[in-house]
Amino acid sequence: MNLPDGLVPVAEGLHLWAPQHVGTWGFANCLLITSGEQAALVDTPYDRPMTEALIAAAGRALSADVTARTIVNTHVNGDHTFGNGCFPGAEIIATRASAEHLCREPSPQQMHFLTHGTPPDEPLGWYAREHFGRYRYEDVETVPPTTTFSGRYDLQVGDIEAELIEVGPAHSAGDLIVHFPAQRVVCAGDVLFAGDHPVHWDGPLSAIVAACETVLALDPEVVVPGHGPLMTPRDVRAYIAYLRELEALVHAHHAAGVAAAEAAADILATGFHDDLGLPERVVILTAVEYRHLDADTSEPNLVQLSAQAAAWAYRHRGPGSGLADAVTASAGERLRPPSG
Repeated sequence: MNLPDGLVPVAEGLHLWAPQHVGTWGFANCLLITSGEQAALVDTPYDRPMTEALIAAAGRALSADVTARTIVNTHVNGDHTFGNGCFPGAEIIATRASAEHLCREPSPQQMHFLTHGTPPDEPLGWYAREHFGRYRYEDVETVPPTTTFSGRYDLQVGDIEAELIEVGPAHSAGDLIVHFPAQRVVCAGDVLFAGDHPVHWDGPLSAIVAACETVLALDPEVVVPGHGPLMTPRDVRAYIAYLRELEALVHAHHAAGVAAAEAAADILATGFHDDLGLPERVVILTAVEYRHLDADTSEPNLVQLSAQAAAWAYRHRGPGSGLADAVTASAGERLRPPSG
């Protein structure tokens, strides 16, 4: 796995660990905050080898006796939190809503089963191995937040001031963004993606737009997305335009009585933003938006939604392209985490 062995300077005291692998899942950005003898980290990588690579890279920017004692999780998806356990004793900060919905996230054990225990010649098993088979889930444990908040939370790391601002539910149930006023930087987590089609589990799309508008209202010079290269305010506005374009298309299909899977297929067949990777994520975005339009208030099943995307991807680029049946809902039901 090709991982960065260094950090990218973003602003004074802010350094980015940026895997930046487009066209696949799991390579999240992590931001190191350093000031004097204090350090903190925004998000942790997906497994232990990745986290150890981050720690080694961060060590080159820190004094020998300085380690990250504070972790901020922008949300509780595993690709932003599974590395928490590599920082024993650290304070882990997240929103209260994230903590309350942690139980619906696929666990490391479930991810291991998806990548090793599902049939490799069926869409979900093929897709899981294709995009998640590189990660090592056997020695990962879920470490929940130790400090939670709603609304806003002020964080001080040495001389650096940071504002944690809750913007969920949007991408997930409890998203937060991290604003560094003096540096004019915002770390946006998975409210923002760059390089690939986004995936948003909670929505609706209007909530993602509102979260992005909150980012812009902070007047940043640099925005750190959850995945992909650094963004400018202009990039954020382009992302908002993408979301609004997709929202209009999905709503039109819903109003016409078209089923969600067919709507997503129709939208993708037009070449919708085909310069971006992972087009199958539009299947998830459409299904989530339909849930809101249908006033479905049940907890979203992340594995089941992923199975629907896997079915589209298998038909279009899997080993049996054009021959596979759609993944049934039961594939996701077998792996549904306990409700929480």
